[in-house]
Amino acid sequence: MSIKRIGVWQTAFLGDAVLTLPLLQNLAGSFPDSEIYYFVRKGLKSVFEPNGRYRVVEFDKYGQDRGFRGMSGMVRRIRKLDFDLWLSPHTSLRSAIISGLGGAETRIGYNHPWHNSAAFTKTVSRRFNELDEIERILELLNPLNPGARETWPSIELSGDSRRKAGEFWEKNIRGKTLGIHPGSTWPTKMWPEQYFAWIINMARELPETRVIIFAGPGEEEIVKNITSRIPDTKHVINLAGKLNLPDLAAYLSRLDCFLTNDSGPMHLAWPQGVPIVAVFGPTTRNLGFFPRGKKSTVLETGLRCRPCGLHGHKSCPEKHHQCMKDILPETVMASIREKLHA
Repeated sequence: MSIKRIGVWQTAFLGDAVLTLPLLQNLAGSFPDSEIYYFVRKGLKSVFEPNGRYRVVEFDKYGQDRGFRGMSGMVRRIRKLDFDLWLSPHTSLRSAIISGLGGAETRIGYNHPWHNSAAFTKTVSRRFNELDEIERILELLNPLNPGARETWPSIELSGDSRRKAGEFWEKNIRGKTLGIHPGSTWPTKMWPEQYFAWIINMARELPETRVIIFAGPGEEEIVKNITSRIPDTKHVINLAGKLNLPDLAAYLSRLDCFLTNDSGPMHLAWPQGVPIVAVFGPTTRNLGFFPRGKKSTVLETGLRCRPCGLHGHKSCPEKHHQCMKDILPETVMASIREKLHA
């Protein structure tokens, strides 16, 4: 098969885009002379474009690319690029339509849902209950017989972001750092604010440790609610709303421990070898979207109502949110201490 140009379509959340990186890495290894294009949702291009092996294109599905007109415009752009090979781990109807109309000779997707049968020339089973997400995505390579497969996402940092992080550490940090990200796209994925406040208060007892709070746009109020519960914040640096995604990735790479919900920033941290304490509530490790490696710890309960969905909900379907409330700060702090003193 002569493949000059490859397109990979993944317009889901940040974490999904990171978990798709091994697919691109394996494609780059199997087809070293091919051009590879990575299609991601609006706002994520800056995270992935430092890797010069593939070109990144944004799809603004909630803005200028929304609706039939926007989708048609994207199809025209894709057809002009004349792809030989197209792979899509995204399973929405819109993704199937764009994939089917994009003109690539070989189009590979999952055999479910039903609309994929009309969109792709080759389909594979996602094996959702058998594999973790990275391996599920790599199933798309089966029709290509690529051989050995790389499974660890490689996140490239820009020189500018590395410089900013280095300067910040040199100016502000003496000792170890505990990063905290209390936000999430889904409210039920968030550990209680008072629990985060307890951790930050207790962190004053950790020798020579600074706490850095991270939060994206729209999450500043969450951080404000947390810090209002902390009588002494001399050991705290609040970076809520102050970093773009490439700089966030660079700052996270320097942490000694990162406490986080199941979130996008979590997936920016663990591929860089950052010690992770991740609190999982409505989602579970068994769904396959977890932080990997010996440095990662996932804390969760055994409630029968878990998981209540693939992404969580705006509010707890059972009206109690015990999946998060039952993970106590003392348990989390014990894991943090272990990683900081490793």
